[in-house]
Amino acid sequence: MNQSQSRHDLLVIGGGINGVGIAADAAGRGLDVVLCEKSDLGSATSSNSSKLIHGGLRYLENYEFAMVRKSLVERELLIQAAPHIIRPMAFHIPQLPHSRNSLMLRAGLFLYDNLARRKRFGGSRGINIDKDGPLNPAIQHAFEYWDAQVDDARLVVLNAVQARQHGARVLTRTECTAVEPTEQGWHVTLHDKRRNKDIELNCTAIVNATGPWVASVAKRLSKQAPAHEIRMVKGSHIVVPRIHSGEQAILLQHHDGRIVFVMPYLQKFSLIGTTDQEFNGDLDQVEISEQEIDYLIEIVNLYFKKPIVRSDIVHSLSGVRPLIEEAGKDASKVSRDYGLEMEATSQPMLSVYGGKLTTYRKLAEQAMNRLQPIFPEMGSAWTSGAKLPGGDFDSQENLYHQLQACYAWLAPDIISRWQNSYGTISFEILGDAAGVEDLGIKFGQNLYQKEVDYLCNNEWANTADDILWRRSKLGMDFSSSERDALANYIQQSYPSS
Repeated sequence: MNQSQSRHDLLVIGGGINGVGIAADAAGRGLDVVLCEKSDLGSATSSNSSKLIHGGLRYLENYEFAMVRKSLVERELLIQAAPHIIRPMAFHIPQLPHSRNSLMLRAGLFLYDNLARRKRFGGSRGINIDKDGPLNPAIQHAFEYWDAQVDDARLVVLNAVQARQHGARVLTRTECTAVEPTEQGWHVTLHDKRRNKDIELNCTAIVNATGPWVASVAKRLSKQAPAHEIRMVKGSHIVVPRIHSGEQAILLQHHDGRIVFVMPYLQKFSLIGTTDQEFNGDLDQVEISEQEIDYLIEIVNLYFKKPIVRSDIVHSLSGVRPLIEEAGKDASKVSRDYGLEMEATSQPMLSVYGGKLTTYRKLAEQAMNRLQPIFPEMGSAWTSGAKLPGGDFDSQENLYHQLQACYAWLAPDIISRWQNSYGTISFEILGDAAGVEDLGIKFGQNLYQKEVDYLCNNEWANTADDILWRRSKLGMDFSSSERDALANYIQQSYPSS
């Protein structure tokens, strides 16, 4: 059967966290699934997040109790599914005169502790601030609560791997350019950008999970008005050399009521963000603004003894959050919850509006439940107890020792990075390697050919940036010449065909 004759149950458009989550859920229920992504997996909003799996403490102020509870339930499920890329983290909320009322915070934290059952996360408490620590000496008290930090881009990739394990076909650098309704569903044209050729297929239903593009894609493909208007809100972060030595994150409260996180990031850096800025620009060219940089520097310098300056910034990241429009509301108060809507088309097209990283699994499950009448023979929900690829181990400590026992010659920092990125997949990558010489070319910063080959062959990496910024997080450590050498190797070893 050639490509123009191929027939599938479901086409998922969009390779961000919601798209890959839906593809994995659908494939695991026995559907024949194709996912297309016009760029790299997770290359837009999903890899430019605050990198948190959290209930959303601040959403309690907007009385979004149901969404917070849903997120807290998902927090427990996800850390069990992916303990290699998700880990608990304490958050401290230092108190200054302009901060939220302590009684209100205590009440909010009590709710946060009790809205959902906790297994792997500690409870909240009041703490005293060490006067010799990094914070402003005027800060004497703080509150502590727990959430989790995640490697967001790898969460996307691992869901895509899981989808493929269940039979899904994942097409990156492939854009959906046209759809036409047929008696049996849809005739779809995809354009493979790498090979500059079209792919035609037929499917019964379409899921539009294109994030910030969801409304425009729905309108373009369906020729109808989208079910919702989208509010585009840009969130930006800056990365600076580590500004505090503890393993906890610090939640800063600005005079305007917004909050900013200062989080440990990649051992030697601090990730600072996020902002909430209305966005009306090109979604393929999203960058931090001067105003956002000033905003983040200002609040950090309000709380920390040692000020940061622009020259400290080593990297920045910006993503656009697609929020369901709520007229008259400030961007920071618009709900982060999601909507699943069947578009007004003659054949089934489900669009995903809004959402957040933490609730992607539940969103995917509910999306497939919405499509149940279209696919009455598909299996039942299954992801709540499933491990993501690489997550099948009992503890980080035991996994480290197992890798060390099998590959005693491997440097401790490589073992640590691999276990936190790949988990038990590390054994698959290393295979029967007996020494560092078996890892092949060293491109820089302990990135070897064996890892690069694995990422190109198994995780859809096509460029140096795919590897350095989304799959390994080594981008800030690579020189331009090292990056060029990596790019040349990929181009020569994995040309488009």
